Amino acid sequence: MPDRLNNIDIGLLTAFEALLLTRNVSRAAERLGITQPALSSRLTRLRALFGDQLFVPVAGRGMTPTPRAEELGAMLPSLLDHLRDFVGPPPSFDPIASDRVFVVAAHDNPAAILGPDLVPALKKVAPNIRVAFVLPDADSLAPSLEHGEIDMFVGVPRTEDEGLIGRMLLSDSFLTAQRRGHPRGSHAITMEEFCAADHLLISAEGGEFKGQVDRVLDELGHERRVNVSIQSYALAPTILANSDNLCTLPSRFLRRFDAMLDLFPPPLDVGRFQLQAMWHPRMKDDPAHRWFRKQVFATAQAQ
Repeated sequence: MPDRLNNIDIGLLTAFEALLLTRNVSRAAERLGITQPALSSRLTRLRALFGDQLFVPVAGRGMTPTPRAEELGAMLPSLLDHLRDFVGPPPSFDPIASDRVFVVAAHDNPAAILGPDLVPALKKVAPNIRVAFVLPDADSLAPSLEHGEIDMFVGVPRTEDEGLIGRMLLSDSFLTAQRRGHPRGSHAITMEEFCAADHLLISAEGGEFKGQVDRVLDELGHERRVNVSIQSYALAPTILANSDNLCTLPSRFLRRFDAMLDLFPPPLDVGRFQLQAMWHPRMKDDPAHRWFRKQVFATAQAQ
């Protein structure tokens, strides 16, 4: 059986509404901003659709609705209200009133760099919103972003997630850190001193003793000694403050601990540390998500 919705449009419904309100073809046409013949054409279509006269001319008094028209008219205001809401302006987002939860997928290290700045920044402008940092799962990351289970991924640039929107969030230089009162002194470190020292390395995968610094040293014909490998940025300052190890990390992270650590440029060009933010295209125009993205990028680029 054919769907009768195919035979109706909003123009027919607004014509029905105008005729119910005015009981006059001329005034109804004027209300709609169309010609009287155009309205008469719509009334003809309405009568054919519902198999009823709907409005009957009354001498000197315009038109009167039939019982079927009155029955349909009782349902019409609610229907048109829903349609007007449906085609209304896009929703807005009020950060002051919102208690929305934003979920950021980030490994411990990117979260340690972004989180300490992002949390207070959000609190200032949206006191009731909540933010959750969760560990990303590489296999389910794209579907989780698509389904709205995760709002944003923050991490090292990825090329395998086709279909996602990705933008560079921040780019940072590296510094080398040691504890205050380190036996080698606080002068700028030489390559010889760097390679002779014990080093702490942060391994995202866990248990590795070679990283980006070691690859650059290999190219230069040098080698260092890494005797401590950890997975968490958060643990690094505590170990450094209680050992003679050195550690080379992004400056944005290490500068938070310059009261307990000596910081200086490493004696080699390690390159840049980069973080990327990624989200699903379906969230591009969502007002809340657009606001959150703005806060994340403003926070990352403010430092």
